[in-house]
Amino acid sequence: MSIQEPVVDLSQPRPDEKRRFPVFSKRHTTTATVLALLAWTVAVFDYGLFGTLLPAMQQEFGWSAPEAYAINTWIAVGTAIVCFGIGPVIDRLGRRKGMMTTIGGTAVVSGLTALIPTGIPFFSNALLVVVRSFGGLGFSEQAVNATYMNEVYQVTEVADKRKRPGFHYSFIQGGWPLGFLLASALALAFLPSLGWRALYLMATVPAAVIVWVIARKLKETPQFELHHKLTELEKHGKTEDAHSLAHAYGVEHSSAAPLKRIWEPHLRRNTFVFSLAWIVNFFGITIFSVLGRLRAQEREGRGTLGRLLDADRHQPAGLLRLRVPRLARGQDRPQADHHWRLDPLRHLLLHHAQPLANDPFTIILTYGAGLFFLVGPYAAIQYFMAECYPVSCRATGTAFIGAMSQPGTIIGGAIFTAIAAGAGTGSAALWVGALGTLVSGLLMIAAKPPAEALMEDHPHDVA
Repeated sequence: MSIQEPVVDLSQPRPDEKRRFPVFSKRHTTTATVLALLAWTVAVFDYGLFGTLLPAMQQEFGWSAPEAYAINTWIAVGTAIVCFGIGPVIDRLGRRKGMMTTIGGTAVVSGLTALIPTGIPFFSNALLVVVRSFGGLGFSEQAVNATYMNEVYQVTEVADKRKRPGFHYSFIQGGWPLGFLLASALALAFLPSLGWRALYLMATVPAAVIVWVIARKLKETPQFELHHKLTELEKHGKTEDAHSLAHAYGVEHSSAAPLKRIWEPHLRRNTFVFSLAWIVNFFGITIFSVLGRLRAQEREGRGTLGRLLDADRHQPAGLLRLRVPRLARGQDRPQADHHWRLDPLRHLLLHHAQPLANDPFTIILTYGAGLFFLVGPYAAIQYFMAECYPVSCRATGTAFIGAMSQPGTIIGGAIFTAIAAGAGTGSAALWVGALGTLVSGLLMIAAKPPAEALMEDHPHDVA
């Protein structure tokens, strides 16, 4: 005989009645954690493939270097637009359907990319920009994960996950280096024999499978089920009933649109601080990846090391950093800003230790040391960002902030190019990359979860 799973009581409460969210069972928590990791890995796999396969695509499409740069820039702009728009959709559809949307979109984008024709210059290029812009769906998977797992770990019956949610979330964020590693490994193995189109077709298969599994196995969070009910009551003019039900669960209810909510007075500070921090931190990510490739090319031309660093900017060292100890609740922000403030040292290690970086091992060591302090804190950042917004606009806030990575890449690259032309790559790396990451760490000090979000975050109040 099957055991009935507890459900959210969405009936109208008695006056002053207090309710608790039902627990997320250990089985459902484990399923959610594994599927979130697989979904993020597959999303990053598609995202990383474009950078990995760009030289091969450039050759087949017949782009010059400036044309390839322009197309990549327009794709970054399109990706940001898609990321800006997906958050409100997730806050209305739900976390489960949101994950299906981002990963399903990844599968479609990968398949369509493989089918784009060449030989029709403007049409082919425009079609590629449009299709790859929707790769922003996959990039936004991290916002869905942060939103979903934040809510799961609040109500899970697994005590350690309630106590140290950020630590366990770092497993999921490990999909970032795993996805890039998978993209670079398959490219090295199959690009010479099968071509770039076959690799994109390969990317559709795991994405489609994961969507199917999510549809069958993933459970919606009780927090969103309540939010959905409140929205329905509001839609039918039962505003008083909505506020009464919200009060019973100890949460606030707002009928404002999610995109409008993240700019409300008590939330706009976090939105502004996080957005600016992501922009300037991606100065550092962009410049560091460029320096890594340049250093490898100087030592090995376009040999194996050069191809690996070119294809995969966030491999094992990033994964290692994601698993370094930390992250009980409330420790996410200090971990992120401390490591981002230390991160400028990596530019000095990589660029100014030229006499030492004269062999593949030393290059990888200095490159990995940089990733250790740069990429790893994003596990803390993602979870902390989700804590800074209430359920009604949590996905919108995290997706909006994540979209700022694209302007950061474009602006950082442009400033670096301008400074490097006059002062050299060393000065450009320090003023753009090192300073950018230092500023991002300092900005994080100003971020703070509002009282409304903290009130909704009560992992001890579970049935």
